[in-house]
Amino acid sequence: MLQSLDGLQLIFVLLSLLIAMTTHEAMHAFTSHWLGDTTAHDMGRLTLNPLKHIDLMTTILLPLVLILSGLPPIFAAKPVPFNPNRVRFDEFGVALIGLAGPLTNLVLACISALAFRLLPSITNTVSDALVIFTLVNVALLVFNLIPFPPLDGSRVLYAFAPEPLQKVMMSIERMGFMSILFFFFVIFQFVGGSIVTLNEKLLHLLIGV
Repeated sequence: MLQSLDGLQLIFVLLSLLIAMTTHEAMHAFTSHWLGDTTAHDMGRLTLNPLKHIDLMTTILLPLVLILSGLPPIFAAKPVPFNPNRVRFDEFGVALIGLAGPLTNLVLACISALAFRLLPSITNTVSDALVIFTLVNVALLVFNLIPFPPLDGSRVLYAFAPEPLQKVMMSIERMGFMSILFFFFVIFQFVGGSIVTLNEKLLHLLIGV
């Protein structure tokens, strides 16, 4: 996809990712703080400052290498730290923290899609920007809701999963970013088609294209 974009559209993609990922991570931090854990606040992550959420390796270098290699890029911000032992409502509080990020992307996607549909006589440039912003937020929403550790969807699954499955999920999460690479290069080969289809259906539902 990125190879077919012109320079201005690529700028829209990068700006959309910066805004979408920053608000996504900030809402994890705000929700965690609201539920009683001050870890994110103590580490300076309770902010909309993108510099606090960008990771040199996963937000910049890895996507750049993948793009230059002709592969679909992985964009990931620095995970927001939290202490589950300090969060109210135990596992369900952790699930709320996990949901906060993707739901933020859903709200942003709905706002930009509504603007696309309702603003009269918008230029092609503004139209492109709104569509790209919607697409980026839909993509982050769908990807992060996948119930595979350490993605946000796994926080929700963990709250309802039996103990044996919880132990398996904890073992996967200990792998850190390697688990994301494993998902992308191995598991994605089997579920990628369904993920792409869901992205397309949501985008069509929101903006009609």
